[in-house]
Amino acid sequence: MDKIIPNTGEEKLDQAIKQWLKYDKNPKTSEAVQQLVADGNVEELRVSFGLRMEFGTAGLRAAMGAGTSRMNDLTIIQTTQGFCSYLEKNFPDLKERGVVIGFDARAHPPSGSSSIRFAKLAAAVFISHGVPVYLFSDITPTPFVPYTVTHLSLCAGIMVTASHNPKQDNGYKVYWANGAQIISPHDKGIASAIEENLEPWPQSWDETIIKDSPLLKDPYADINRDYFQDIQKHCFHREINKASKVKFVHTSVHGVGHTFVQSAFKAFDFAPPLAVAEQKDPDPEFSTVKYPNPEEGKGVLTLSFALADKEGAQVILANDPDADRLAVAEKQDSGEWKVFSGNELGALLGWWIFTCWKEQNTDPCALKDVYMLASTVSSKILRAIALKEGFHFEETLTGFKWMGNRAKQLLDQRKTVLFAFEEAIGYMCSPVVLDKDGVSASAITAELCSYLAIRNMTLSQQLKAIYEEYGYHITKASYFICHDSKTIKQLFERLRNFEGENTYPRTCGGFEVCGVRDLTTGYDSSQADKKAVLPTSKSSQMITFTFSNGGVATMRTSGTEPKIKYYTELCAPPGNSDPEQLKTELSSLVDAIVEHFFEPQKNSLKPQPE
Repeated sequence: MDKIIPNTGEEKLDQAIKQWLKYDKNPKTSEAVQQLVADGNVEELRVSFGLRMEFGTAGLRAAMGAGTSRMNDLTIIQTTQGFCSYLEKNFPDLKERGVVIGFDARAHPPSGSSSIRFAKLAAAVFISHGVPVYLFSDITPTPFVPYTVTHLSLCAGIMVTASHNPKQDNGYKVYWANGAQIISPHDKGIASAIEENLEPWPQSWDETIIKDSPLLKDPYADINRDYFQDIQKHCFHREINKASKVKFVHTSVHGVGHTFVQSAFKAFDFAPPLAVAEQKDPDPEFSTVKYPNPEEGKGVLTLSFALADKEGAQVILANDPDADRLAVAEKQDSGEWKVFSGNELGALLGWWIFTCWKEQNTDPCALKDVYMLASTVSSKILRAIALKEGFHFEETLTGFKWMGNRAKQLLDQRKTVLFAFEEAIGYMCSPVVLDKDGVSASAITAELCSYLAIRNMTLSQQLKAIYEEYGYHITKASYFICHDSKTIKQLFERLRNFEGENTYPRTCGGFEVCGVRDLTTGYDSSQADKKAVLPTSKSSQMITFTFSNGGVATMRTSGTEPKIKYYTELCAPPGNSDPEQLKTELSSLVDAIVEHFFEPQKNSLKPQPE
């Protein structure tokens, strides 16, 4: 097709399209844009070119397809050029140390996009500038990238993945030299560098330069060996594992996890888990599930339940498609399956990892250097355990980028970071990966299950024992879907100006509000100077309400999905608490928050699908 001159009637849009057609060498995306121009499809052109994807601390995540608002060959090249330039300014030894690049199995044939193609293009950009690249030769779990950054002392890491997002999406996740996800100001610095490097460099489109380059290395075999050796430091009951009678089912939900969880089980001397055959191999279509996200609960685990029931397995382990998250389900005496929430599994793993550490470290003085971390929207159960047992607990802002960076600071101070978790089924069970890791978590969970089994206990029974010892922590979390950013802003601004300017709600239904923390504006009513202690960010919405009955509720926007999320918790001190009564009270509080703060009918919010 001869190149067509765009004439949408909007000068800025026409300029963006012209620049795109000048730079894009992918025939599929280039022709798709030319067809839109020829058809006069201004609406779709606005969607494709109205805004450039914003590079944030989570990197990039968007649908694959043509245009500056989507993931495609050109936007990957431009992003990598910016990242490479930024790294050159920050690391004088970049050309000695290099970077690592990993990828999952996502693909989008209509645009010729795939994770492996994006990874190779990113590698070509770095190699064209003389930077060594450790490019995995096959799909890997996301945790392998931060592990490799630390293990090989590299300057940075890139993982091409959209995790558990819908099939049409892809992403570009970035790690700094400390092995943790980037935090500000690096996101802004990289974003500026991208804008300064939009024109493809002479060899950026030339994938062939990586084939015989001495700068290209494949870390796959070495990292596969070393990672599984390193996580064995967290295997404390090898004899129990060898003799374990607990049967496990594992699903990788059409992602990358199968091979690596099998290897993790082998490293811990377990028999291999039973794999859900229909879901064990990578499938970019995610053909057996509506949402490839085990956090969504039972709907994603239908095939796992069927296999476990058929084989008499007691426990199901489910990774999300890039294997950095882990969901766990257990067969109950009733025959029903209980899917543990992220907070419940966080309580179990936190208790287990501390119990194992305590058995190895009998000196009570060692406790003063022991830490656990959790995000501020996650359960405070670790805080309760820490208070009773004498170690330190810290909360961070939401997301493993904060926990990973804080863990690195503590490790550099010669502290012991035993565990970190977030309620979104993310667990850091070993400091060799400063991010959530569903591979190591699967083996450590299996060891916990096997240890409990020889004591005739289940995960559910152990969870109850934890709550009885440290106090019940009842949580409930969900979300609403909203694609309209204006509606989202109005919803939060209403809460900030509830009874006049700069006034927050004093009640919610029949519940009295006794504290408010707003991490968008930096306000915290509990502090003497009314200023929040945790870092604030005007670019995202996040308000936490504390209620007189001991309930806490946080409302926040998602950084990667069109969701307004809410997290609620009711904590009771150890003693004779009635968990059913606490659940009823928390449900009433959630209903009030939904009705009075979210106003779903008025705001046209869609609830989390069943």
